[in-house]
Amino acid sequence: MGRLIKNHWARLIILSAAGWQVGAAVEGFFWPKFFWDFQTKGLNRIVSPVPILQIINLVFGLVTLAWEWPLKPLAGTIAHRSIALRLLLYPLGVVTCALMYQSFDPAVYYFIGIVAYFWAYSEGEIVCPQPWTLPKRPGRGKV
Repeated sequence: MGRLIKNHWARLIILSAAGWQVGAAVEGFFWPKFFWDFQTKGLNRIVSPVPILQIINLVFGLVTLAWEWPLKPLAGTIAHRSIALRLLLYPLGVVTCALMYQSFDPAVYYFIGIVAYFWAYSEGEIVCPQPWTLPKRPGRGKV
């Protein structure tokens, strides 16, 4: 059996959470609800009448999808290869997810993905090596 590549596993978990976050943000535009409203009604203003939290969740989800997929402009950049940058920015996504009722479940998945990324980071894994650091493959069919 092979080794578990934790950063790939974390990437798939974060991709799932980001897709769910985008869907929850869109749903939040139609049915706005603050998750912790049973504790306080004071923070309901961030979900209605102006959908601040929904917009923040939508932006975080789309940026995360673009970062983890990755889009062509982001592929291979320092930001795309950095697990440490992910460990700094994804907790902000967890907080915004945890505040909105529709996106509380993706917050749990984000947390699991962050733990997996931390595990990968602590073992020294890298997201994608530079092309010049890849091992050379022997040529085929050359005489």
